Amino acid sequence: MASRNEVLALLQDATGGNARDFVDGQWEAIDTVVNRRGRVLLVQRTGWGKSMVYFLSTRVLRDQGSGPTLIVSPLLSLMRNQIEAARNLGLVAETINTDNQQDWDDIVDRVRQSEVDVLIVSPERLANEGFLNNCLIPVAANIALLVVDEAHCISDWGHDFRPDYQRIQRIIRQMPGNVAVLATTATANDRVVEDVTRQLGPATELQRGPLARISLSLQTTPMPNRAKRLAWLAEALPNLPGSGIIYTLTVRDSERVAQWLQANGIDARAYHGQLENAEDDGHAAHREALEGMLLRNEVKALVATNALGMGFDKPDLSFVIHFQAPQSIVHYYQQVGRAGRGIDDAVGVLLGGEEDDEINSFFINSSFPPVRQVEAVLLALENAEEGLSVTSLMHAVNLRKSQIEKVLKLLSVADASPVIKNGSRWYRTANPYQINREQIRRLMRQRVAEAEAVQEYLETDECQMQFLAHSLDDRDAMPCGRCENCLGRPIVDVRPARSAVLDAAAFIKRSEVVLKPRKRWETDAFPSYGFRGNIAQPLQMKEGRALAIWRDAGWGPMIEEGKENGRFSDELVDACVTMINDRWGPDPFPTWVTCVPSLRSTELVPDFSRRVANALGLPFVEAVEKVAETERQRKMMNGWQQAHNLDGVFSVDEDVVSTGPVLLIDDVADSRWSLTVIGALLRNSGSGPVFPLVLALASGG
Repeated sequence: MASRNEVLALLQDATGGNARDFVDGQWEAIDTVVNRRGRVLLVQRTGWGKSMVYFLSTRVLRDQGSGPTLIVSPLLSLMRNQIEAARNLGLVAETINTDNQQDWDDIVDRVRQSEVDVLIVSPERLANEGFLNNCLIPVAANIALLVVDEAHCISDWGHDFRPDYQRIQRIIRQMPGNVAVLATTATANDRVVEDVTRQLGPATELQRGPLARISLSLQTTPMPNRAKRLAWLAEALPNLPGSGIIYTLTVRDSERVAQWLQANGIDARAYHGQLENAEDDGHAAHREALEGMLLRNEVKALVATNALGMGFDKPDLSFVIHFQAPQSIVHYYQQVGRAGRGIDDAVGVLLGGEEDDEINSFFINSSFPPVRQVEAVLLALENAEEGLSVTSLMHAVNLRKSQIEKVLKLLSVADASPVIKNGSRWYRTANPYQINREQIRRLMRQRVAEAEAVQEYLETDECQMQFLAHSLDDRDAMPCGRCENCLGRPIVDVRPARSAVLDAAAFIKRSEVVLKPRKRWETDAFPSYGFRGNIAQPLQMKEGRALAIWRDAGWGPMIEEGKENGRFSDELVDACVTMINDRWGPDPFPTWVTCVPSLRSTELVPDFSRRVANALGLPFVEAVEKVAETERQRKMMNGWQQAHNLDGVFSVDEDVVSTGPVLLIDDVADSRWSLTVIGALLRNSGSGPVFPLVLALASGG
């Protein structure tokens, strides 16, 4: 038996004496796990110290001669913080994730030799047969503690539902009865608590504390206009102490907001899931490097998507600002809770925008695979006796790779699964499967209600902290006395000047998008053209530009209006010419202009291209013909379908092709395959380098 004083001494050592005693509930959770080997669902506010519970428990169990702790953790950033925290207690912690595949064999061997105290894995690792057979099963009998971090992910009621988490209940059933289980979360309402408890088992003990954060001062400042929000940020950030996080809903906005702040002399960096191994102005843009910069206060802010969220721990983070409203109160509480963990005063500001509903509706509608997608994948597998890989499924069904993988994941975790994986191929089993349509409708309604609750939060007159706590079913919440509504005044009182808003609006219209050339043909997608393998360097298009993102702020509304009216405005012509001459400067500069043809709107793009050519003082040549009608590219959901849809549909008139560099214009690029194919055909016909220019890039382009 471990005594309270013994464990308290470990806590004081781990914190360098900063923690004089346990916070309310910490010892009770440790006592249940260590001394009673029980199962605990621990629901405590962000920053409460949930990770200290399982690391102290691990330290005690290891000192008693027990086996290692297995932690299931959802994010790489969270894993990195957990490893650092474990090492502060003298624990040997390792993680198996997609970033360290070269170390897996060594780590597995050390786990089996009991040289590792804590093994941290993602829930997706539980679906890997190699990990299960070579690591987990051999050591399962020796595991002393299983930790399920961010346990709301287990529940399909939890907003961050991840199907692989549902494998955990099977693993628990296969473990010896004396294995302690600790599930932790800050964001479990009553529905989620009931669902998680059911999956962990009837002996699970709920330990729940108050959710209000006394160090946080909250404020809501709805600003529908993007430019006004940018101006607000540029004025507010220099007057906020310390460093913080600005959350955006999209990768595009994280990059644009960071660029705007940098242009205004504020050191901010974009952070999102597409940054791995990228370079940003000569600085490493790897997420781990950016996290380190924020932890050391080397930047004023990271402008982040939800890739920087659960578990990121910077005790002195002084502000969290939301550029857009998140999907739910759960998301908001998780993210704003990054601030004020180790300081007395921190600020959380929520700015709501006109685009919030559209973006969040997309997230809601894509949270569960539609019935038609599930049926399409099952039918394709039924018709393939030798099974299909994900790549082969992309040929068989018109779905994005991510959609196919989501369907397979959902099906594979079902009881009596209708699919099974052998190597890289998926097979249809004999198990019948009936998708629970009513459950999905119920969950979708819940998602909509959660998004509506965020709008209610933006408009509430009551204490904002109390509103958040009540939304998470904390019945003991009291007015905080420090939010905007309790004080009757803004916490951050900023009213950007009209000139600053105009500057921001002009910046948005200057934030074009780089079009990267494709480097490889889709396998077997172009039998008519004979394109295969890598795209030869001479046939690749050059780096191009998109003036805007489709339906984005800035030029987006004008582009959409031009599509509807059948003619793009002269203002868009001027914008493209200014971009080409002042900011892009293709080299070598084009000597002629052509365009992507259409059989549906025969004059829209040629008319626009002709006017751009005239403004540039270049000849316009209709060198490309569309010889067959196709499905619209935006209806093609994956790369192979998009590419194959264009096989043999374009031809180039070699008699009119100039040998000089050419500007290839289109209105909207959905996949870039039209530009890629035409670029290669032009080069084969004797043209010089091909520089693509489009008015708008579709979000998936």
